[in-house]
Amino acid sequence: IPPYYCLLLLRLLENSSAFSSPFNVGSRTASSGTYLPSAFASHQDRQTNILRPALGRRKIYNTHTSSTVIFGSNPFQSLFGNVASSISNIQQQGMTTMSSDKISELQALTAKTLSSHNIGSWDDIRSSLESKQTPEERNFRSSLGKGYGKPSPLHKLRLFDESNKEEDVRVTLYRDSASWCPYCQKVWMTLEQKRIPYRIEKINMRCYGEKPASFMAVQPGGNIPVAIIDGVTYNQSNDIIFALEEQFPDHETLVPEDPKQRMKAQELLRLERKIFSVWMNWLTSGASSGRQRDNFISVLNEVEAELSATKGGFFLGERVSVVDMMFTPFLERIDSSMLFFKGFQIRVAPGESTNFPAVNRWFDAMETLESYQLTKSDHYTHCWDLPPQLGGCVSETGSEPFQNAINGIQPGSWYLPLTPNNGGLEPDWTWAGDEAAAKREAVERVSANHEAIVAFASRGAGSAGFKRYGAPLADPMAVSNESIQPFVDASMKIVFQKLLDGDSGVSNCDAAMKDLVSQLKKEKGEDLPEQVALSLAYLRDRVGVPRDMRLPAARQLRAHLNWAIDFCE
Repeated sequence: IPPYYCLLLLRLLENSSAFSSPFNVGSRTASSGTYLPSAFASHQDRQTNILRPALGRRKIYNTHTSSTVIFGSNPFQSLFGNVASSISNIQQQGMTTMSSDKISELQALTAKTLSSHNIGSWDDIRSSLESKQTPEERNFRSSLGKGYGKPSPLHKLRLFDESNKEEDVRVTLYRDSASWCPYCQKVWMTLEQKRIPYRIEKINMRCYGEKPASFMAVQPGGNIPVAIIDGVTYNQSNDIIFALEEQFPDHETLVPEDPKQRMKAQELLRLERKIFSVWMNWLTSGASSGRQRDNFISVLNEVEAELSATKGGFFLGERVSVVDMMFTPFLERIDSSMLFFKGFQIRVAPGESTNFPAVNRWFDAMETLESYQLTKSDHYTHCWDLPPQLGGCVSETGSEPFQNAINGIQPGSWYLPLTPNNGGLEPDWTWAGDEAAAKREAVERVSANHEAIVAFASRGAGSAGFKRYGAPLADPMAVSNESIQPFVDASMKIVFQKLLDGDSGVSNCDAAMKDLVSQLKKEKGEDLPEQVALSLAYLRDRVGVPRDMRLPAARQLRAHLNWAIDFCE
């Protein structure tokens, strides 16, 4: 056993998933959820210790509370009258309902409006998409089903290529449905980096829904990740990684063979626990956090020094190792959370100056690996996933501009035109393709399961479910507002046509959206367009990275949904 194997890693709370997704083909109206900490709804005295989203600049009737609220592109203001309220406050008051005859009549008018602007059916959108896709993009779904192609969070089977057969798969990985859990991430990355064929079983987190009895039989404690390798169950991430190294010797090794390198790895993994500890101390500390800040910066400088001393971009040199797998989940979350809550920037856009050039070079090196590209999340997902797991993260004075940019409030963050690198705060994922590729990815993910996604979005103007879960926005029993689904559907067709058309279709899509909203207002007044806006915002706020799509596609989708919301308001 490598000497560093026995090092114990502190574990975050098990409930580490984000929000449930409707993006998987064949899903029903998926459970909702996002990452607001339960402290918002239950402990008044905790509210001063957790970020309060700033009010935006638009006015819309919020059917969750039957009161008037203000919101811009804030990811939660469209859901709450104030941050202390809960999704359990959703009421039927003000919810748009119509007779079937009225819906049919208005649907016919809507279809006529869309047709007059050459906005076709979802089949038409798919056909247009396919005409613009690369061969690899067109084969995405078929490769997904076979377990081939580039890695995707949507894979349920990974064979990598035709040389591997499904009946020969020896590993089943149980990971979080949200594709966010840091402990799942390092196991997931290890399987991909070593190219070990595996099956995937996705499990709900307790605060977002029930765990299946079949999983609880395998793992009575309910924790993830869990892996079954050759019939043997492993229920700790480090145990899984070690077992993969031991039982698949013919695959790429991540454990250094040289004794000196092994000793160095042991030293670096102690440093990984050290940076984890000082990060936690500062992230959860209040106003008098000067000492915690100093301690964090001191240890981060140690990490910088270690990376500066290597000849390659990774911790042990030119090749990725188990040390990088262990550091990755937390350095990624450290980078996001320190910026969001403390206004302390580590990762910078290309060409910008930084006190941590070696850490930035390490991120660059990791982003050359498909195993990391697959699992990498964005600032937005991280910064709203962390508080429920930690009991709250403390926001310091001066961090608001960073929060506004990450939350999509800042112009150019979730508004068209998008600002490169989100204004310098989050480097663009240039390795994911150009802007056109990002738009195609967004269209592909939604159009492949549009019926479920429209129904999911329409919960924004629907009603809460009966059973409550720990996370305030986890509401798998929520009821979609079926009356407005046809009009949410129509709005989304225009949005995705605009994504496909790009600059060439701006005027046509603008006119189509304007005429649609005018038609809805004429027939049902202000209420119906506003509830369509609530539904689009509900979807916008729940686009998860990497679960649903990569960051460039997510930014395009969020921004184009905001474009449609502006017309509705």
